[in-house]
Amino acid sequence: MRLSALFTLSTIYGALGVSLPTKRATICNGHAELCTRPYGNTTFLGSHDSYAFSSDPLALARDQEVDIPTQLGLGVRFLQAEGHLNDGVLHFCHTSCLLFDGGTVVDYLTTVKTWLDANPNEVLTLLFTNSDGLSIPDVWEPTFVAAGIDTVSYVPPNNPMTRSDWPTLGEMIDSGKRVITFMDAGADGTDGAPVDYILPEFTMLWEPPFDSTEPSFPCSVDRIAGPLSTVDHLNMLNHNLDINVLDTGVLVSDPEDASTTNGVASILADANGCAPLAGGVAPNFVMLDFVNIGAGLQAVDELNGFSS
Repeated sequence: MRLSALFTLSTIYGALGVSLPTKRATICNGHAELCTRPYGNTTFLGSHDSYAFSSDPLALARDQEVDIPTQLGLGVRFLQAEGHLNDGVLHFCHTSCLLFDGGTVVDYLTTVKTWLDANPNEVLTLLFTNSDGLSIPDVWEPTFVAAGIDTVSYVPPNNPMTRSDWPTLGEMIDSGKRVITFMDAGADGTDGAPVDYILPEFTMLWEPPFDSTEPSFPCSVDRIAGPLSTVDHLNMLNHNLDINVLDTGVLVSDPEDASTTNGVASILADANGCAPLAGGVAPNFVMLDFVNIGAGLQAVDELNGFSS
């Protein structure tokens, strides 16, 4: 009886040229309250150099200890990575593929797509570094298409988008377009026709200084582009503490202090320090090294207004 009724309803809608109503998400990124929260007013836990994971403490170029599925399972919803060509194939590497090769971008994105398919009520942000100025349409976009990430990527109606322009998490999930990708260089179309779902970072997202060796994380607007005002941008915390190895100027991430750096007190102090530059609001992204250490998700929950 129910199947017959559904078939009849489907037939009627089809005859009228109208799709069946889409089921509305009731839990978004783990919280019912976030379904009605705009993306631009939400804080997400982030992983710095997410591909650079190793359990070997002697791997000095690592910035994470656990793999991508584990990071996502810990609540990470913002993945940062750095792309370079290795023998003509796009890889995620730490400055150089000789220093740390995290594998191909296609494999990485395929892993992400598998997780997205298994977790349909999650919004995920990607931030990729394109320091070699590789072509977005010729080099980067084919990896998104091969992994199927293009099919779930959000295309904004305006570019740039102000912080208040973004839809709610529930709207993005209901639409099926729940991956937002920022690129630090080349996404403005300077190297060819722009890819509409690979967005220029600095016109919509500002960063404070990175590679900090000061545990107080002094905040300033370090990287930004117009035409939007600073407060109309999204913003992030580069909450990654480095060590200056033997005062040589060589900076490596600091796993020894990660439990303190990734603690609630340190993250909230950093957020409060940056808030006056962001119009008094919480950061959109809290990017950490060693996301499996400390209490990053608890801090992000508190920034989102959820008590621990």
